[in-house]
Amino acid sequence: MYSSRVDWKQLRPVILRRIKNRSKDYPVRRMIPVAQEVVRAREILTQGVSILLRAVPVHSCKFCPEIHVGAMAHQMKTCYGFKRMIKDQPHKWGPGGLNNILVPVEAFHLENMFQDEIKHDQRFDYNRVPAVLELCHQAGADIPDGVLYGRDQLFMATEDNNQNPAPLLPDELRLIGQRTLEAWERLRLGVTKLLLVYPSKVCENCSEVHVGLSGHKARMCGVFKFEGWRGKHKWKKAEVDDLVPQKIVWHQRPHDPPVLVNSGRDYYGHAPAVVELCVQVGARASPRYNCMMKEHGLAAPIQMDQTTYEVDGLLS
Repeated sequence: MYSSRVDWKQLRPVILRRIKNRSKDYPVRRMIPVAQEVVRAREILTQGVSILLRAVPVHSCKFCPEIHVGAMAHQMKTCYGFKRMIKDQPHKWGPGGLNNILVPVEAFHLENMFQDEIKHDQRFDYNRVPAVLELCHQAGADIPDGVLYGRDQLFMATEDNNQNPAPLLPDELRLIGQRTLEAWERLRLGVTKLLLVYPSKVCENCSEVHVGLSGHKARMCGVFKFEGWRGKHKWKKAEVDDLVPQKIVWHQRPHDPPVLVNSGRDYYGHAPAVVELCVQVGARASPRYNCMMKEHGLAAPIQMDQTTYEVDGLLS
């Protein structure tokens, strides 16, 4: 007869040997070109968005994370404040920038994915780098230190501020927008492929991301520090939206009014901020966004309410 008992004393050395030898299988050689393509796509995306921001204004609310891409910010009452304690309030708009379009997501930088987990007292001993680049680093991509730690982007931003570039023609903007949109799609597709091979974690209670086999032990879970778990993260499997957030914004269609008003909220569409930025300079978005953007949807009925009078005052 077969016995259901397991002799753990004999099985333990086998398990430990497999754990010790699993590092020999990484990085996976077939995934190295994918990681390198992700690094290149991220660089093209960052440069393209930086150029498009010179031609398309971006507005950012001072009290909530919402942004608006376009010449005139919308007048919809969708602000909920810092702690979501209010709702249906008008936004207070200010100028937006690159980080409003491409939301920065950082993670601890590890030498390899099999090193010991980071303790709470060791949280300042490790550098913080973009989570996408950390994923590519663990996948075997060769990333210069200037790109990994963001020094090259800071140098490029300083150069752009010191120079007054000539305005671009509409055809040039359209080509840059199309190239930026293609880089956005390649970036998200590449990250999706890498996440199938290399494990990454995200906290269920906050947006902290860790690229590795198990999450770190640093107690940094935001407003939950007063709870019984003392700020510990509750980890789950990370998806592409956790490493490359889409930042959904309102989409302004050709048959929409110049300023989106509160009465037409049910009719307006949405789009990722990068897609909306590229579409406004003439780029063609993928058909997968048609449902979200409501390209062929009905226009909002014209209602002469208080909001309409406010918009008329802004346009006059």
